[in-house]
Amino acid sequence: MTAEHLRKAAQGESRSIEHICLELWEPLYGFIYYRVQNREEAEDITQDTFVRTLTYCQRHNTQPDNIQAFMKMVALNIIRDGWRQKQRQGKLISFEEAKPLETVAADEQKTIAERMQIENALTQLKPDQKAVLDLRILKGYSVAETAKMLGKSAAAVRVTQYRALQALAQMLDEHD
Repeated sequence: MTAEHLRKAAQGESRSIEHICLELWEPLYGFIYYRVQNREEAEDITQDTFVRTLTYCQRHNTQPDNIQAFMKMVALNIIRDGWRQKQRQGKLISFEEAKPLETVAADEQKTIAERMQIENALTQLKPDQKAVLDLRILKGYSVAETAKMLGKSAAAVRVTQYRALQALAQMLDEHD
């Protein structure tokens, strides 16, 4: 793509805009889709990126040296703005509606009940499964370290961990 196409596109020439879109749409869309993982949102952000880039070039009467890199930065800024906006959205409720003491008590009771279910399920696992989960998940050892401590191969540790987690999940599903 030439700087001439970008200059003409910034001036509103439709053929140059079309040329830029045809050349840059697919890689830019892929870049955006990878980050947002939503087709409609990626399409909207890609379109908005083109509009903002051309508006910027027209307003400032300039062309970036690397238009692809410039457009990726514009897209990232749009994505970040969207994330910030989603984080800020919340429902306002009055203090009386929230009933914080009841909410905390209910949450604590739920947490205690869940913890008891997990502890009960852990007692039902085979001893080697308990040992692997204890070392790998609770104490944070690597597969190699766990294998060395238990005198097993790394593959055996991975299989034991997988089977233990499957058994644990099944036991917890039965309680629900």
